[in-house]
Amino acid sequence: MISTTAQRHDGFDQWIHQINQICGAFNAQPLGSEFAGRIREYQSDALKLSFVDVCQARLYRTPQEVAAGEGGKYFAVFQLDGTAGMAQGDDKVLLSPGDITLIDAARPSDFTYSENSRQLSLILPYQLVEQTLRFNQVKCGHRIAATSPIAMLSHRLILDATRQQHLTRQESEATLEAIVSLLRPAISQTDDSSDSHERSFRKTLTCIDDNIRSEDLCPEWLAREVGMSTRGLYRMFAKKGLVVARYIKNRRLDLCAESLRRSGKEEKLSVLGYSWGFSDSSYFSTAFKSRFGIAPGEYRKRHA
Repeated sequence: MISTTAQRHDGFDQWIHQINQICGAFNAQPLGSEFAGRIREYQSDALKLSFVDVCQARLYRTPQEVAAGEGGKYFAVFQLDGTAGMAQGDDKVLLSPGDITLIDAARPSDFTYSENSRQLSLILPYQLVEQTLRFNQVKCGHRIAATSPIAMLSHRLILDATRQQHLTRQESEATLEAIVSLLRPAISQTDDSSDSHERSFRKTLTCIDDNIRSEDLCPEWLAREVGMSTRGLYRMFAKKGLVVARYIKNRRLDLCAESLRRSGKEEKLSVLGYSWGFSDSSYFSTAFKSRFGIAPGEYRKRHA
């Protein structure tokens, strides 16, 4: 576990310095003479969050801070005490104790704290959110009401997790997955079931999962199976910001990584890769390292 604290007597400059170190690039300004700020970081393997206490301050990210910071993540903001104004794009909400909102780190945002406020800010990786939501549009800047079962269960789970002395890699990943699964109904843009294009996309994703272990699975084969042209298939995925062949490869790699995390067997990596549709062991190792930053053998050791 890692703990870092910036307290009130360190002053405003020290507080924003700690914010930038822990949360990424932000700008800030005091909103009165009674400014107070404190941040405490908690990290246990995959679980990365911070407790932010602040009074009379504005914390914001312009395109300049977004460009300087790390992308590829969301902030799930849990309001613990006090109130805070949160804005992203055209969406503005006032958070009260028990409320939750989701903020995209890759877009400008603006937080205003006029009174004593305490928040828990949890980092959610893009990859996890996108997989869980099955590439539905993610709703950011909306208030998830404290009275909703989703908010109550999510608050309880994340606070209980921070009280544990140490979470293993598997336990911390499972906690993140559970949080995103709980939030899914509130942060997933509702599909229009009457949209034939959306139905076709969902049908295609199901077909991919049903045949993910098959060597035959490729864009041309998939197009025939779902009854459309290859060009139409590519166009459908492009509307979601996806490339079909890359989606298939990444889906295989993600499922393979899940197998490595959950299985204690010393199965040969070449056999494991083959079982998920990778006929070339060298290509499998290279692709795996490109996606996860380490070779599959090292990945298995870390998650054993």
